[in-house]
Amino acid sequence: MNHEPGAGAARRLWLRWLVEALAAVTDDPAWEARVLLEEALSGDALGLWRAPESPLPDGAAQKLQTILQRRLDNEPLAYCLGHWDFWDLRLRVNSHVLIPRPDTETLVRWALSQLKTTAGPILDLGTGSGAIALAIAKACPDREVWAVDHSREALAVAQENAQILGLPIQFCWSDWTAQLPPGLRFALVLANPPYLAEDDPHLPELCSEPRMALVAGKRGSEAYERILAGLPEHLLPGARLGLEHGAGQGEMLRALLAQHGWQEIFTQRDLAGRERISGGLWRYGHA
Repeated sequence: MNHEPGAGAARRLWLRWLVEALAAVTDDPAWEARVLLEEALSGDALGLWRAPESPLPDGAAQKLQTILQRRLDNEPLAYCLGHWDFWDLRLRVNSHVLIPRPDTETLVRWALSQLKTTAGPILDLGTGSGAIALAIAKACPDREVWAVDHSREALAVAQENAQILGLPIQFCWSDWTAQLPPGLRFALVLANPPYLAEDDPHLPELCSEPRMALVAGKRGSEAYERILAGLPEHLLPGARLGLEHGAGQGEMLRALLAQHGWQEIFTQRDLAGRERISGGLWRYGHA
């Protein structure tokens, strides 16, 4: 790797140096180099391109070196930055929450399509950073949205995001539905719960993210089983449910939904064509 640019070096030289440094930890060092340099410039992307020969502002080089070292230690880029984009939101993230992924936007798109014919409160189970709940709340500011998580640290991140974005989410610490207020019932329930099995081969590459948000148990279906068992007493007649799942779990989840009394069971695919969300319609009255 070339020597680090010295004081007063042009931004384009910093960019070139970053690309070479990041090649050791990413398949897309050019993109990550731009992201890191823009972060060091306090998000000023235009400043990078309009003034490529200008030096970095005071303090930017130190900020850049700090972020870069974390990335070279294999910390995920989102955690190094402290934020990540999801839907039309920029969310604060840290190691207590999963990094929001484009796959989950499939669930948001489906949820928004359901709100045209569904009236009543909305529940996001296992909210993490608050990504799903906040995307829904921003798109539908007249709807009551609840967000639940069993991790107090994750809930704090979601609450911070709601405060920054100015979105009125109702937060509740709960082990799925167990601590929700009695009598509280929802018209739409959404969840991206842990769905990996304990021996899933993808876990080593996800080691920086919270294990409790990734691993459901020995089979990978345990979170779905608990959610489906606890939901009926919190559902309005005609409630709809959407659950994100792994690409190979659609058949399993459709069977679970049928066993728990859901009807009009469906599965939707993500933009890559993989089965990504499944759910159904609740036709019964209160449990």
